[in-house]
Amino acid sequence: MKSVLITGANRSIGLETVKQLSKKGLFVYMGSRDIDKGIAIVNQLKGEGFDNIRAIEIDNTRPNTILSAKNIIEKEQGKLDILINNAGILGPNPQTAIDTPIKEIQNVFDTNFFGGISVTQAFLELLKKSESPRISNITSGLASLALHSDPSWKFYDVKSIAYVASKAALNAFTVLLAYELKDLPFKVNAIDPGFTKTDFNHHIGTGSIESAASFIIKHTLTDDNAPTGKFFSNDIEDETEVSPW
Repeated sequence: MKSVLITGANRSIGLETVKQLSKKGLFVYMGSRDIDKGIAIVNQLKGEGFDNIRAIEIDNTRPNTILSAKNIIEKEQGKLDILINNAGILGPNPQTAIDTPIKEIQNVFDTNFFGGISVTQAFLELLKKSESPRISNITSGLASLALHSDPSWKFYDVKSIAYVASKAALNAFTVLLAYELKDLPFKVNAIDPGFTKTDFNHHIGTGSIESAASFIIKHTLTDDNAPTGKFFSNDIEDETEVSPW
């Protein structure tokens, strides 16, 4: 049975991804900053017929929780097959490049960028023990610098310095990590679940969490011939689903 760790997985898209992967027969570690809330959610899911889900405490800004989660998974599984870096925050609104305080930008980067790197580096040892390791970094269409430079883009006026820059940085990490792991069986990709209706955006999105989770899984549970180092978006309307960087 393959194992997967999803950070920030106790609600919205992360939680739906947990449920869908459980139904596909994977053992899912549902990462939660608040372990008590995580356990309560898992108990509820078990009552709804979901199996092979374990709540695990992990906050990607707190190294001690990352190490503890790594030790638990190593003891129980011996390896990790899939890491989905889903944890992320939006930060304050509005976020202008002119006057957003540096401290607020750093706070968003701590979770969206540095946190993802911290978790990835900590779990690489276990991922390398998998026959087909996968790392999916959950990003946003707002991370595309090419689209942000196109006045005809429908989200052109949505400019949030901390969120946009942190996710663009995460995309850069994805490209570099994929390159460094290219001679191993890893597939490392950035995945944008699309403009989804969630608490994150006060439910103004247009897509469903079911579609978002399904899209993440589509580009995570891939075969050996799948691409690596790509940026896939659920908002792209062609067959490639590849978003411009």
